[in-house]
Amino acid sequence: MNYEETLQWMFRQLPMYQRQGRSAFKKDLKNIKDFCNYLGNPQQDFKSVHVGGTNGKGSTSTMIAHVLKENGYSTGLYTSPHLIDYRERVQVNFQMVSEEFVIDFIQAHRDFLEVHQLSFFEMSVGMAFAYFSAQKVDIAVVEVGLGGRLDSTNIIQPEISVITNIGYDHMDMLGDTLAQIAYEKAGIIKPGTPVIVGEKHPETHPIFVQASKKMDAQLYYTDVLSDEVVSTNQLVPLYQQKNIATAIKALSILTDTRAYRLEDAKRTIFELIREKGVYGKFMQLSSKPMIILDAAHNKPALEALSSEVEKIAFDRLLVVFGSVKGKDVQDLLQLLPQTAQYFFCRPSVPRAMPVGHLEEVAEVLGLSYACFDRPDEAYFKAESELNDDDLLLVTGSTFLIADLLKISEIKNKFE
Repeated sequence: MNYEETLQWMFRQLPMYQRQGRSAFKKDLKNIKDFCNYLGNPQQDFKSVHVGGTNGKGSTSTMIAHVLKENGYSTGLYTSPHLIDYRERVQVNFQMVSEEFVIDFIQAHRDFLEVHQLSFFEMSVGMAFAYFSAQKVDIAVVEVGLGGRLDSTNIIQPEISVITNIGYDHMDMLGDTLAQIAYEKAGIIKPGTPVIVGEKHPETHPIFVQASKKMDAQLYYTDVLSDEVVSTNQLVPLYQQKNIATAIKALSILTDTRAYRLEDAKRTIFELIREKGVYGKFMQLSSKPMIILDAAHNKPALEALSSEVEKIAFDRLLVVFGSVKGKDVQDLLQLLPQTAQYFFCRPSVPRAMPVGHLEEVAEVLGLSYACFDRPDEAYFKAESELNDDDLLLVTGSTFLIADLLKISEIKNKFE
């Protein structure tokens, strides 16, 4: 099989949460443990940082990995989901795993994968660990996929654990209260391992205190932003400032262990944001008119994004919006300005929310809207109606952003 055939086999044969939803979610770690044991337990060959939370874990992981790499450490980075290329999930020093490695890995272990019916995510985690071991990385930053306690990444023994925040998302699997969700996220806390929590909340604080005491793990919070982060002259959304503060705290604790020498973490992170940004987050496509792409897809993320939109001066707001099944889109759309002109579309994944459902919600909320079959149709129609002082916001789903970043004239802006 070539690379595309290999990917199609992976997508077709094995459960994949980002395409199927809850049916792909496994409720134990047996498969990943068996797989990694079969691979020779590659996760034991490198040190790691484990990053979970409801929102911001991808950004925070990227920032931590960037500082480690810039300080001379060979650094692995595992994140999910990918936007355009599957290989975005597995990187060493910000270079994606080769197509050849993906092909060879699947071919070599295809029999095991089929017999044991591993999920797409379990297979991807095992591949990442095997690649990091083969590349002899000094340390890998590993982002939790979903939850924490039962997530396939949760077989590593990290140097530190990071939990960015707790919000309402994936409630059908993680629980319908913040305390229940926090319990699942706290499952990544390991014995004697420092844990950094990005935001302190009265409902979740007791959960983290109990979990850290049980594991004899030192608990740190970064809910107050440092003056250094707030006083920067760069245009950085508040939610990203929180992620920066959490990343800096995590890096300072790594330094305190004396196992790592990390210098200029704040400067290095802001250089990353200024030069490249964090993929999928508050990506500014143009300034006049202003066009912003942001993969916010749940209530906390859209609340944060909405507060940033309020700070921007514009004449009219146009919103391209798409979502996936299982989301309370009425709740989400109420977080965005009701006076905006909406362009609804369906992202190109099987579990995408039908446009008809968005139309029904828009009628209930009294929104001004138009519906389109495809994201590119919605985007270009909205773009054609922009005046110089308008703002176009594209949001609602990671998969919507991914669809648009495949369009060359948009993709080229960020390369």
